Amino acid sequence: MVGAAITLVAGGLFIVFLVIEQYIRDPNPYLGIFVYMALPPVLMLGILLIPIGMLRTKRIIRKRGDLPMPKWPAVDLNKRPHRNAFFVFSVGTVALILVGTVGGYQAFHFSESVEFCGTTCHEVMKPEHVAYQSSAHARVACTSCHVGPGAGWYARSKLSGAYQVYATARNIYPRPIPTPVKALRPAQETCEKCHWPEKFFSAQQKRFNHFMYDEQNTAWPINILLKTGGGGHETREPMGIHWHMNISRKIEYIARDERRQDIPWIRVTDRKTQVVAIFQNEEDPLTEEEIAAATPRVMDCMDCHNRPSHNYHSPDHLMDQSMASGRIDPSLPEVKRIAVEAMSEMYDTEEEALSAIATAVSRFYTDEYPEVAQTRQNAIEATILEIQQRYSTNMFPEMKVRWDQYPDNIGHFINPGCMRCHDGNHVSDQGAVVSRDCTSCHAILSQGSGDRTEWATSIAGLDFVHPEDIDEEWKESGCYECHEGTQP
Repeated sequence: MVGAAITLVAGGLFIVFLVIEQYIRDPNPYLGIFVYMALPPVLMLGILLIPIGMLRTKRIIRKRGDLPMPKWPAVDLNKRPHRNAFFVFSVGTVALILVGTVGGYQAFHFSESVEFCGTTCHEVMKPEHVAYQSSAHARVACTSCHVGPGAGWYARSKLSGAYQVYATARNIYPRPIPTPVKALRPAQETCEKCHWPEKFFSAQQKRFNHFMYDEQNTAWPINILLKTGGGGHETREPMGIHWHMNISRKIEYIARDERRQDIPWIRVTDRKTQVVAIFQNEEDPLTEEEIAAATPRVMDCMDCHNRPSHNYHSPDHLMDQSMASGRIDPSLPEVKRIAVEAMSEMYDTEEEALSAIATAVSRFYTDEYPEVAQTRQNAIEATILEIQQRYSTNMFPEMKVRWDQYPDNIGHFINPGCMRCHDGNHVSDQGAVVSRDCTSCHAILSQGSGDRTEWATSIAGLDFVHPEDIDEEWKESGCYECHEGTQP
């Protein structure tokens, strides 16, 4: 009777909430967790209790010897009690099968939803979920990239998820979550369902809005033409940045570190001629023993586009975006410097960070620019709100998530990125060098501002000019060796 009561209540609640969910435009994700994750186990418990209770009652009656107990249940539809019991059992079984089928189907889809992935383990997945919502793939379901089509990878993802649930329950998960994901499905089976590199063969114009750290927050935009390239057998020989994709060549590499930031060994195989070239970092090559013990990784989209949906931007980049879009007034003196300094501090909690940011910015203008603090209070308050919003969507102190914990391999401004290989030090036995020539991947169309603005007059583009006078240092070292996302 207890099992029947639990079954009826859980089943009834399931049907009621299922109907409610269908008519809510934006259902709360926790409603789905309750309906599809919490109620089904309770329903199954109630169903399980019914036969357990029947067996228990049978044993009690047999032990007392009150009634002779047949070995098998006898069903006689000519008897009203038997007939009523039979119809109740039949109708109940059909109803439970229908509820179970609908529930199982909905539970499967809910376990594949963004709400389930991002909010079930809220503290753990909060950084990934928040960053995803403001990414270029915000309308693409998590499972489209992390699982993809097919039952095999679905089963593998659920087995992996089982340990993640265990680690979360025991609070033994690492902070921050390490990357890259070792068991991530190859990009050819996920990314290339939408992105088709064989059909890409053009260039793309991109503008980088930089602001300097002087009192005037001087703008220093750089407008470049990215030689994205691509191509294939039906168009032409692959070229540009997408030359690296596995269209007519196979590129493999060995990394020394888990994050794949130190790449001393590269192997390039021409698929047509089968000519193989091996490049080693002359300054720090691998030994023969290290090469023999390593398993080369075949390069794919994710080796460059490693932060397509979960990108945590640096304070420098965030302030450039806010100032270029007008959300922070660049005429506020030294606003970029004080904002970046406040965001870069180490905090224990988000609440502490937001409070400290507000205090630091307010105190700075009160102490250093008292007239500005009095006459432009509204602009300062709007600036504080924007800095706090940018911080709360890119840095998560409880999970120790910051831009410096997750390198972005696109470009080479604050992380090695392209220059993990294109540093001029990787040389083959035949003397070929992996070039570090800037014009291999992009051409500068314009740069600078005011009297220092330059415009390209040919497709070759301009020679790069650093806004600060650092002589020829930029030619000898990578941008990332000076720029850390927190300084000029």
